[in-house]
Amino acid sequence: MEVALAAVAGRWTTLLLRDLMHGPRSYHQLRDGLPSLSDKVLADRLRQLVAQGLVDRQQQRGFPNRSLYSLTAAGEHIRPLLIELYRTGQRLQQSQ
Repeated sequence: MEVALAAVAGRWTTLLLRDLMHGPRSYHQLRDGLPSLSDKVLADRLRQLVAQGLVDRQQQRGFPNRSLYSLTAAGEHIRPLLIELYRTGQRLQQSQ
């Protein structure tokens, strides 16, 4: 359980994983989807998720260079956890 919680720990991590659950996204698509997230934090979180093996980063050719991020097989294993966290949050919010 601790390993799973550590994988989604950190501010913005669950939201980035949520966005990637809908398919590959470019850096700019991720940034546009979370406008309150600074570039520094976005880059740090993505670097962390790639290092953990949860997210894959592919460099696309062209000018300027673009990166495309997607969930790895390990990242896909987190999908049920994220869905349940969302459902739990909704239930907790309704009970307040």
